[in-house]
Amino acid sequence: MARARALGWGGNEVQMEGTGAPAQRLEPAGVPRRAVIEDVKPTVDGGRFPAKAAVGDDVVVEATAFVDGHDLLACDLRVQREGQPEWTTTDMAPLGNDRWRGTFHADAVGRYRFSVRAGVDRFATWRRDLVARADAGQDVRSELLVGAALLSKVAARASGAEKLSLSVAADAVATAAARSGLSSPVSRSGLTSPAVPDGLDHSDETTVGAMLQSALLTALVRRHRATSDATTSATYTVVVDPALARFSTWYEMFPRSASPEEGRSGTLADVEARLEYVEALGADVLYLPPVHPIGTTARKGRDGAIEAAADDPGSPWAIGSPEGGHCAIDPSLGTLDDLRRLVSAARERRIEVAMDVAFQCSPDHPWVREHPEWFLHRPDGSIGCAENPPKRYEDIYPLNFENDDWWGLWLALAGVVRFWIAQGVRVFRVDNPHTKPFAFWEWLLSSVKDEHPEVILLSEAFTRPAVMYRLAKLGFTQSYTYFAWRNTKWELESYMAELAGVSHFFRPNFWPNTPDILTDALQTGGTATFVARLVLASTLTASYGVYGPVFELQEHLPRSPGSEEYLGSEKYAVRHWDLDRPDSLAPLMARLNAVRRSHRALQRNDTLRFHATGNDQLIAYSKTWDDDAVLVIVNLDPAHRQSGWVDLGDFGRGPGESIEVHDLLTDARYRWEGSHSFVILDPGTVPAHVLSIGVGSRSSSTGAS
Repeated sequence: MARARALGWGGNEVQMEGTGAPAQRLEPAGVPRRAVIEDVKPTVDGGRFPAKAAVGDDVVVEATAFVDGHDLLACDLRVQREGQPEWTTTDMAPLGNDRWRGTFHADAVGRYRFSVRAGVDRFATWRRDLVARADAGQDVRSELLVGAALLSKVAARASGAEKLSLSVAADAVATAAARSGLSSPVSRSGLTSPAVPDGLDHSDETTVGAMLQSALLTALVRRHRATSDATTSATYTVVVDPALARFSTWYEMFPRSASPEEGRSGTLADVEARLEYVEALGADVLYLPPVHPIGTTARKGRDGAIEAAADDPGSPWAIGSPEGGHCAIDPSLGTLDDLRRLVSAARERRIEVAMDVAFQCSPDHPWVREHPEWFLHRPDGSIGCAENPPKRYEDIYPLNFENDDWWGLWLALAGVVRFWIAQGVRVFRVDNPHTKPFAFWEWLLSSVKDEHPEVILLSEAFTRPAVMYRLAKLGFTQSYTYFAWRNTKWELESYMAELAGVSHFFRPNFWPNTPDILTDALQTGGTATFVARLVLASTLTASYGVYGPVFELQEHLPRSPGSEEYLGSEKYAVRHWDLDRPDSLAPLMARLNAVRRSHRALQRNDTLRFHATGNDQLIAYSKTWDDDAVLVIVNLDPAHRQSGWVDLGDFGRGPGESIEVHDLLTDARYRWEGSHSFVILDPGTVPAHVLSIGVGSRSSSTGAS
């Protein structure tokens, strides 16, 4: 096969080898760009989707950039906040092996665009070669003239005081060339002198050498260097969410079970009265299952029975009745005014109320009558109920997203979200998003976030990883995970490694239980398992949640053997909870959440490191942030005491030195020597350590305690 061979730049021909005939003329546009930029991060699918950050983050951008030959490279990070006209440019630092890193601070919600620009650093290359020639004793007068001309060109692109400073530098280099040319040993040493702090107006050879190395001159040249021959990467996007997206503690409760009086169904006003309890727990998101009118047709009975008794309240996820649909409040819970008052009262306590978004309908939903085309009809004309064979949900009709009026349906669903935003809600938990089209979510989430970038949406999709990750790429702020079913040390460490690989777009939210998930471990492990799972959920990730008061009261009886459904599930019944029970884990939850709030190391995921323990029943890991460090050690065996030597890693000390550790759960303090520490954890007393590490403290020690 003939291959094209380029014979040169502009105006030359491409000859097809083997034919001798010219094929076409090449007329390149612009200036040849020598720099190559590859593997830019953080990017998602090559820029198809935005990466994620939160307010207060320093977004780290990395790229591989290099140039042919031996010239040095200058690499810049260019950033623009959407809606702002200006781009800011900062230097990227070399990491070695042609890898570069830069950062920008995300100080507001919204979208940020960034790109990487790289090109030959002609000044740095000239300066490096000048030093090499001077050190070799060569006459560098002509090289100095080259440098003077280079600086003069840079000065021509500047203005004001910076133009004057660069011109002075050019004159100083030219003067040095006219004199001895920096060829003496004294002058050569001047080329590597310290930076001159008092400006660039110096002309003797030694000072000229120091000037050429000064940070001031380097910065001025970088700021005004020519970029016409630089290579610029594609432009990528980072969506910056509120800080709550990065670090949050969720608490789920059913409003109808919030009554302090047994035998009376709870209301939104009762939920408002319970805010003090939720605040004391340390939660900052109060998630309510659907609060809409519940259908009566095919209503489920206790524990999901097909036949409901007259007083059975039905499942809140069977949305819609003659009283209204997705934009209405169940009259038994209260009114829209009650909801708005709850949202306002919670926000005064720095708690956000999260609403449930469940795009499905009961047979009594007004849409069934008004828009029958939005539902899937059987051949006999009836509407089919929701199914996940062999399970059937007779009280729910799924929406048909492939109907002829799909656009009308999309607009109606978007209207639901906007309605609740108008009521003051800013956080949503979205039910089963993986059963709706990806295209729908991409449209809805992008339009909502464009209008309300402060909104947070949690994806409840327990499905295949690729689907869960796709939903996160499409715009979901946080995501449920498989944490509930990851119990062994190997499972937990492997899963955290997997999540680390998608952390630039997938924010995990760990839940040890939900109204649908009562794992076998919680059914059989007793208090030790509840404590261990709580510690793991709250410290492995920056965002976690519990379904309560079921969790803190350690409800663990399944509906039937092998089931993950609760016996007496709140999904189908009104429950009354004694929040003052002595066995409640509420004090532990409050303590853990106070620790999370006071230790910045626990408010991020990107510094998680596992530590060897020599015992597979002990898992140890740490997180750090600046001078804050927390080491967590958990006994995964709910029945037996476990012990092992924990590798302290970077926290370790040398012989004769020790480090102080403070157990944030028990308030005990220890002084550990050396690189390892021996730990014993008894599930009957304290199944976990959450240790603050005095990373800055070193002292001599005569023993460990």
